[in-house]
Amino acid sequence: MRIGLLTEGGYPYVSGDARLWCDRLVRGLARHEFRVYALSRSLRQEDEGWMPLPPQVTRVRTAPLWTAVDDGAAHGRDLHGRRARRRFTEAYADLARAVCEGGAEEGRASRSRGACANGCAEDGVNGCTGDCASARPSGRTGDYGDDRQADRFGNALYALADLAREEGGLGSALRSEGALRVWERACRTPGTVRTAHGARVGELLAVARHVERALRPLSLDWYEDAELGAVDLCHATAGGSAALPALLARHFSGVPLLVTEYGVPLRTHYLATADAPPAVRALLASFHGRLAAEVYRRAARITPGNAHVRRWQEHCGADRAKLRTVYPGMEASRFAEVVADAAEGAGSAERAERAEPAETSAPRRSEPGGAARRAAGAAATTGGTAEREAFERDAFKRETVEREAFEREAFERETAEREAFEREAFEREAAERESAAHESASGAGDTLVWVGRVEPAKDLVSLLHAFAEVRAHVPTARLRIVGTAAGAEGRAYLEHCEHLAARLFPDDGHEDTRPCGDRPVSFEEAGAPDAPDLAAVYAAGAVVVLSSVVEGFPVSLVEAMFCGRATVSTDVGAVVEVIGGTGLVVPPREPAALARACVALLRDPARRRRLGEAARARALELFTVEQNVMAFDGLYLDVVSHSPRRRVLVDDRGAPLPFGTPAEARLPGNWTGPRRPLRRAPLWASDTTTPPAAPAQRPEPVGEGAAR
Repeated sequence: MRIGLLTEGGYPYVSGDARLWCDRLVRGLARHEFRVYALSRSLRQEDEGWMPLPPQVTRVRTAPLWTAVDDGAAHGRDLHGRRARRRFTEAYADLARAVCEGGAEEGRASRSRGACANGCAEDGVNGCTGDCASARPSGRTGDYGDDRQADRFGNALYALADLAREEGGLGSALRSEGALRVWERACRTPGTVRTAHGARVGELLAVARHVERALRPLSLDWYEDAELGAVDLCHATAGGSAALPALLARHFSGVPLLVTEYGVPLRTHYLATADAPPAVRALLASFHGRLAAEVYRRAARITPGNAHVRRWQEHCGADRAKLRTVYPGMEASRFAEVVADAAEGAGSAERAERAEPAETSAPRRSEPGGAARRAAGAAATTGGTAEREAFERDAFKRETVEREAFEREAFERETAEREAFEREAFEREAAERESAAHESASGAGDTLVWVGRVEPAKDLVSLLHAFAEVRAHVPTARLRIVGTAAGAEGRAYLEHCEHLAARLFPDDGHEDTRPCGDRPVSFEEAGAPDAPDLAAVYAAGAVVVLSSVVEGFPVSLVEAMFCGRATVSTDVGAVVEVIGGTGLVVPPREPAALARACVALLRDPARRRRLGEAARARALELFTVEQNVMAFDGLYLDVVSHSPRRRVLVDDRGAPLPFGTPAEARLPGNWTGPRRPLRRAPLWASDTTTPPAAPAQRPEPVGEGAAR
């Protein structure tokens, strides 16, 4: 089939989000044809170029989200005529009013959930990160599921899309002074969110700019019959602006829509606007919530990456019947060497522990002399004195020989069993010494490893304080932090953590010239020329730690599970769902609990080994590329079978092609849905005493053309 793959800030560019799993998906489904429609986020991303594309990618279309098209261009010119401007004003006003009223409903619903246990604001729109227990969405229908407001927002959005297709774009109109006036009037309308009533002009300008950027896909020319209108299925790899082209393709051409979200776009917007004024936060949260609700309502299938994302989707109004959880697929082969090295060091010890003592194969003989005594007793009753004496003499000789043979065999058997037991004990001790020496040489026996992106949400400060307590119980413990700072904020946070480590561990100052393996705390940049491979980093640690306070899908934990490493992590995001029972979980922002869990695993190598083996088995079952590709292949077939496209074939001049579609390609009725039960039983199964119901009489045709 022909798949339209829609991305934002990722594939096919070499940098960005979701580029790796999209590339693995496309390469894994070689029998399908893919058309990629990508929205770029920056000029730098476009300059870096594309990834190598497989032959099944037949077309790539790109458009920038980071800049607006200049006025006067094909998709940015002013609207022509008073009627077009009036249509824009009416549709945009309906959209703005739906957003403002939706913000009020979200504020009331969030306040009804109660205050956040982690100290966040009472209203989820006004600052709660959504990862704390009290702020997690419930399983009920979301706050954006009101049908009246959803229809109002959707109708306004499609009216703007129709106008953009007719006029060639809405770039200038969305950035005009009239759009600002629309927001000003909508905020003054009764029933809107209270924080928006006092919004200033600067705040409304920020809202208008953000909405204009999110609605830029309305002005694209991707919705013609030769573009998205020609695909069998649109697969949006994220929500928000990435799903908007697929939503419009469904509106214009009836193309079914599949939405995949491995993150929570609504929570991302919450966090991105944490420093914005309250009015801006409330309005933008309502806008993205309404857009997400419309995408979920029109999608044929929705595939969250984990249960955490699924709860947020239900919070935004997604129908549970459409949800299918598909875990991300990760490459496990590059971590196979780590598992092989670990098995070489500890495999012999494990085999020795499970081995049973060897037994000799020689059969055990019965007690000697028994048969001779029985024969002598029998002869005594039948023979004379001389014969009895001769028989007793022979029986005594036989009994002596048998006793000596029995004692000799028992001694040999006991000696063989003792030697086998001593040999097994020696091999077990040697294997344990070899494993301990291997861990000591690599520093893995008492090393904690943290891998990830350095930013405040990872809470490395709590990790450093927890490691100070770990060192008090395990003086030889070391902490290895491997990551890359995310932007200017991440670099500042990394510098703060380095200064904190220097204060907590004075022997580990910046002037310390010891190797990283000899320092209590070491900071290493991932991806640097002298940095080791991630597989080697995980192999050098005994326990992998995650200390985040906000986390989506924990990639570092899955990589550690592929390496067979035990983990200690905080209970945020999808952590519990990912690790199951194969690791220790502690509350976030509690260094003492994190330290206790790390010490417990450092002091128990056997427990670490058992948890690591269970973690690897779980990762190979749930998080491989193969299971991800197979899941999406089945979803593609399921969506297309329930929503078949019926195209009108045309000739070279654009005229409909007669008999272009065979008659058997169109089956009447809802043949893909559930069958209706029979209204009455068949004649042979009915009661003979009850006459069958008379068939309904067809009405007589009247008027011209009636049969005579």
